[in-house]
Amino acid sequence: MKQVSIFLLSSFLLISCAPATQTSQTEIVTVYATSAAQPWLTELYACADDSSVTINLTADEPDITLRVGEPGIIVSPIYQIDEEEILIVTNRESPVQNLTLTEAQDLFALGDPTGLAQVWVYSSDADVQIMFDQLVMKGRSVTSLAGLATNPQQMSDLLNAEKDAVGILPKHWKAGTVREVFSAGIVPVLAITKEEPQEAVKELISCLQK
Repeated sequence: MKQVSIFLLSSFLLISCAPATQTSQTEIVTVYATSAAQPWLTELYACADDSSVTINLTADEPDITLRVGEPGIIVSPIYQIDEEEILIVTNRESPVQNLTLTEAQDLFALGDPTGLAQVWVYSSDADVQIMFDQLVMKGRSVTSLAGLATNPQQMSDLLNAEKDAVGILPKHWKAGTVREVFSAGIVPVLAITKEEPQEAVKELISCLQK
């Protein structure tokens, strides 16, 4: 009987000392970034890796929306994570030189009277276009003769390829040999949440603000 008791006690100790198997569950955070705000996705992914969070990109009710500049109507929590400068940029060979605010307004409202410059803009609901309209156009409409770029990458490509191109570009998208001819101003880069951030969402935004 004594031998049996010792065996049972030894077995209990072996089982108790065995390492417990732990399962870690990765939290998924849904994110949408406007085309102008996509440079900040790289930093967001780095923050997610540090926090063991999986990022799922979707425009369908995302937990976090990244955008450039404030939306017209604010109904959700908003957090500034950086700043962006909105520029008027030309091809290196464009005849358009440094502009004043009035000259910039006239160029985008009326087009180039000499016909040597082609103005390019974004759709009216694009965040960078909204900021440009507020900072530069101030109620004036963009000329109907303006070309339409779908996103900053296409705008950057056009400005580098077309000798007569003049367009709007967030500074983070400036590449190649293009020239800045006017700074419209600096606007906030924002993270917008659909509700008060908790746990993983809160941690990601805090990381982006560092």
